Amino acid sequence: MNSTLVTFPSGRVSGHSEILGVVPVGGRHGLVVAQTPFHPLDHTWPDQPADRGTIGGLPVADCVTGAASGGEVRVGEDIPVRRGDDAWQWLVVHVTDRPLPVGEQVELVVDAAYREALSAGHSACHLAALALNAALADRWRKEVGLDALGHPDFDQSAITSSRIGERASVDVYRLGKSLRKKGFAAEDLPVDEIATRVNGLLKTWVEADAPIWVDVPGPGLTARRTWRCGLPEGEASIPCGGTHVERTSRLGAVTVALEAGEQSLTMRTTVGS
Repeated sequence: MNSTLVTFPSGRVSGHSEILGVVPVGGRHGLVVAQTPFHPLDHTWPDQPADRGTIGGLPVADCVTGAASGGEVRVGEDIPVRRGDDAWQWLVVHVTDRPLPVGEQVELVVDAAYREALSAGHSACHLAALALNAALADRWRKEVGLDALGHPDFDQSAITSSRIGERASVDVYRLGKSLRKKGFAAEDLPVDEIATRVNGLLKTWVEADAPIWVDVPGPGLTARRTWRCGLPEGEASIPCGGTHVERTSRLGAVTVALEAGEQSLTMRTTVGS
């Protein structure tokens, strides 16, 4: 099987393709096609959930990343190599309760409303990360890598997990010794004050109706795509393999709440009208 070609980066939610293979996924069947609009769960950074929808009229119970080498297909956490390894073919695996014949032409339809909700959550997550970087800029005592807007990149320096939901996200950052050694002043964080700064920036950015797009260097699943947003302060960019809305105004409103623990900071982002 060749690597799956994907159309979700351009916003596609439907398409037609040929069944190339069927692989076991637990007690279910994993259907592999030549080209798909489905966004699968990434096995290395599982931030955005898999798309929902149908393939050949069958409900897609899950959609996961697969990798094939020498005729053997590994799925999800069983993949033994780094994402994008050129020695492997990278696959979108559509999990169904029954198989479809290899060679059959099928229609693939993504649940557009669910995709839109996840895209809103993902775009808001990136905007919130950039706003958090700006709000925490004065907490750094040493030089550190900068984000695309020129602020110390707290998000990339400290993030431990990110989970996208429907019009929401939850990001967890470490505040331990290693971050402090890098020069971040983690003690006595005024979380309410920081959240107010973040929310002020987010309000400005949403009202700016800034364009959002994804740079797509190639059609393969593991192509190194980049999220971009033309904010008033300049063009922001973050490496990203997910899906997004087309303008900040589509979000309606974005707000965050922050919670600080002894060793972590949690940011909960909500998208609302």
